[in-house]
Amino acid sequence: MEKKLLSVQNLRVEFQSGKRMVQAVSGVSFDIYPGECFALVGESGCGKSTTAMSIMRLIRKPGRITGGAIQFYGGPKGLEDKPQDLLKLSDKAITKVRGKQIGMIFQNPLDSLNPVYTIGYQAEEGLLADGVPKKEARQRVLDMFRKVRITDPESRLNSYPHEISGGMRQRVMIAMMLCRNPQLLIADEPTTALDVTIQAGIIELMNELRAQYGTAVLMITHDFGIVADMADRVGVMYAGQLVEVGRVEDIFDAPMHPYTRLLMKALPTITKDMGRLETIPGSVPNLAELKPGCHFADRCPNATAECRGQVPPLREVEPGHFCACMKVGGGA
Repeated sequence: MEKKLLSVQNLRVEFQSGKRMVQAVSGVSFDIYPGECFALVGESGCGKSTTAMSIMRLIRKPGRITGGAIQFYGGPKGLEDKPQDLLKLSDKAITKVRGKQIGMIFQNPLDSLNPVYTIGYQAEEGLLADGVPKKEARQRVLDMFRKVRITDPESRLNSYPHEISGGMRQRVMIAMMLCRNPQLLIADEPTTALDVTIQAGIIELMNELRAQYGTAVLMITHDFGIVADMADRVGVMYAGQLVEVGRVEDIFDAPMHPYTRLLMKALPTITKDMGRLETIPGSVPNLAELKPGCHFADRCPNATAECRGQVPPLREVEPGHFCACMKVGGGA
């Protein structure tokens, strides 16, 4: 059986809202294997970014991780037989994992880059922290800038973030992460606010670099076009829970959960005879006011009293295909 790189087990994250504690992530579990791209998809507010930030241990007050484990099998020498639980590492130990073994590209690169330092200085900083000599660090950054197709990389080293375009800043962030050769790259909406041609270039670039370096990718997105172009497996999130997990072809060709099926129907097509796009009635529920039972019940066309009575567990309905629905696969 193939070794795992990351195993998220029953992750729970809550935020304090006034006097109430809101469950932003509730019992999420999934695995990522070396070299694969696992995509987390769903509407805004479903807990995708919170899950990613939890892996990096970047949840800050009023939020806190209240349960679960995040087992990481990576290490300085590659895959290890004995994982380290990222949630139990000291602050000093998790700092050594961030960037070096697990890198993250955030939604807005302009927010992630320091405006008072050149992009060359910022790209070299992580390598210098790893003990790489300055001359070698600069050469490694230059080589990676070329690989991510940054034009005139020598002069770009001396540019400030505001002096380059959004697409170029995203390439800089990818280069910064890959310079340190992480085993897992978390990409949180990496093409948000970029035009379609730049988006296509970023996706093509990430696929090429993944093939070249064998880096696993956790892709956080609501864009199914990106999922189709990059993902090997998909996890569909709704209201802080995973409702379906499967291979990308299973999710696209034979979605099981009513939420996933409605998401698929809401996708635009290139045919002219499909009529108006379908929409999902209602909106993602307020996590502070969740009702008992399936969180999708109020929006589901097939919901029954049984659905409103208990939260359906995520079960393996077919080999490698998991679904959390009372009406799929003979639910309890």
